Amino acid sequence: MMLMTNKAVRRVVAALTYLLMSSLAKVEAMMQRRRERRQSDDNDADGYCLSWRLGVEANNVRSWRTVPPECYNHVQQYMTGGQYEQDMNLIVNHIVAYASQITLSPDSMNAWILDVDDTCISNISYYQGRRFGCDPFDSATFKAWIMKGMCPANPAVLQLFNTLKERGFKVFLLTGRDHATLGKITIDNLHNQGFIGYERLILRTAEYKGQSAIKYKSAIRKEIEGEGYRIWGNVGDQWSDLQGECLGTRTFKLPNPMYFIS
Repeated sequence: MMLMTNKAVRRVVAALTYLLMSSLAKVEAMMQRRRERRQSDDNDADGYCLSWRLGVEANNVRSWRTVPPECYNHVQQYMTGGQYEQDMNLIVNHIVAYASQITLSPDSMNAWILDVDDTCISNISYYQGRRFGCDPFDSATFKAWIMKGMCPANPAVLQLFNTLKERGFKVFLLTGRDHATLGKITIDNLHNQGFIGYERLILRTAEYKGQSAIKYKSAIRKEIEGEGYRIWGNVGDQWSDLQGECLGTRTFKLPNPMYFIS
């Protein structure tokens, strides 16, 4: 009787073991399908975000207010994973190659224009706290960030700035920052980051308040040309830096998928 009981127990254990292993196999198969679907979704999202970022940089995607939520990881990786720096270096190398071919006039009226925010100096640390542009723009928090005076130089553009000066160009720094409230902190920030020896830093004064970036910067460039300067190059991270009137002989767009200024 005891022998039969042991056999019965073994059969029950074997049956339970089979059921357990079968269930575990089904669970593993289900988890694998989920992983594959998730990987597929990630690949689809990454492909979309690559296309979206290309559209932004080509100015085919316009007037966007925030980075698509599904592109947060993509933009974060782009801005902090090394590709952004590589792209900046490549563009600056092309700018330097162009500048080196220019024969400057001896009248010292050879001008170059550089934007400030996310061209000369970087706001990546600020936008990291704004989910790299997925959160809506907040003027109060951005102004508070600027007032810290902690925007680091973009190394490639600082190198470009010094190269242009050495070549004999008069470098104008043109920004939409408010002159009355942000003038001094901007000057100090630029100076502390090595931007010393520019021809002029131009900030937005009261007469240009409320104007679009395109209209404001066009007016400033027209004034510069009106003084007799020839604008050989114009560099900015926004298309609005490079549109409108008196653009110069060549324009160069730096990457910025974090925000759009019209």
